[in-house]
Amino acid sequence: MSAPSDTRSIFLNDRPHALAGSATLMALLRELGLADRRGVAAAVNGEVVPRAEWGSRSLAEKDRVLVIRATQGG
Repeated sequence: MSAPSDTRSIFLNDRPHALAGSATLMALLRELGLADRRGVAAAVNGEVVPRAEWGSRSLAEKDRVLVIRATQGG
């Protein structure tokens, strides 16, 4: 008998994305290299998560995460 998997599947910008461990929104954004960048916004299941709450916002199986980066140009 194998040990239970500690991974979960979420949707990141409408694409499947695997997470390991008990991930938070901050952990995901660190993985993406976006945690310390300015101009980044994130929503989970359609609800905007303030930057101050990224570290405490846990991600569950099948959550839908939208990450938006502001860019300059035209």
